[in-house]
Amino acid sequence: MEKGLHEGHRDRLRQRFLREGLEQFEPHNVLEILLFYAIPRQDTNEIAHRLIDAFGSLSAVFDASVEDLTRVGGVGLNTAVLIKLMPAVNRRYLEDRALRGFDAFSSRACGELLVSKFNGVTVERVLLLCMDNRGRVLHCAVVSEGTQSMVDISNRRIVETALRYNASCVVLGHNHPNGVPAPSQSDVETTRALARLLRSMDIRLYDHIIVADGEYFSMADCEKFSLIFAEPYR
Repeated sequence: MEKGLHEGHRDRLRQRFLREGLEQFEPHNVLEILLFYAIPRQDTNEIAHRLIDAFGSLSAVFDASVEDLTRVGGVGLNTAVLIKLMPAVNRRYLEDRALRGFDAFSSRACGELLVSKFNGVTVERVLLLCMDNRGRVLHCAVVSEGTQSMVDISNRRIVETALRYNASCVVLGHNHPNGVPAPSQSDVETTRALARLLRSMDIRLYDHIIVADGEYFSMADCEKFSLIFAEPYR
């Protein structure tokens, strides 16, 4: 009898998701239905509550390390890996969607692509989008990674990466995990020096895009900073 009630609850929750999506689900219900696929014969509602209690929010659960997740009662390695897989899969999905019909000579397209690249990243990271002179993406490389509040932007590593992939033009991107998508004075000075350096090597810096909380700021699109770049976007 208990087994039947348990199976009935899982089916009702799945049917509710198929009808309504996840928008009206409580955070623990989102985890509960996800955990169905890692824990086939156990009450995942209780484990979901434990996870929310331990980390404070749904997003914090997904951002937690595998080691911290497995410290929660009922969460084994398979369950922790499934939880960590979700933001990683979402990141790849957003990246793939952004690349459909991608036009590198568009600040919006570059911004959306970089937002997808930084989805779920909890430390500051610097990315370099390398392109040929027709705007085709050759590679998107991580050139530096720091802490939650700072990262070193190395012009040497950026130049080495651009040359390695034979890029004619590049877009620099970095994130502010705990801030807003706006450049600091240091960001402006670094961008100006990098643009000059790349220009001397006949590589164009199209933009420096800063991402925070799912939003982006394009320095090339901002009149205040547009003169830093060789040419505006088409």
